[in-house]
Amino acid sequence: MTDFLAALGLVFAIEGLLFASIPEIAKEALRSASETPVDRMRLIGIVSAIVGVGMVWMVRS
Repeated sequence: MTDFLAALGLVFAIEGLLFASIPEIAKEALRSASETPVDRMRLIGIVSAIVGVGMVWMVRS
């Protein structure tokens, strides 16, 4: 649980830096994401989750 909370905190920190440093690009990325079809978003989410789990698995082993 500690690792999960640390990872979640890191996600918030990175997103916060993104929105603070380049808000125009962040707004455009959010707008683009809202216009992306649901099926494509689902595929991107599944692939991202698999890559993320794989990265954690490689680092932790």
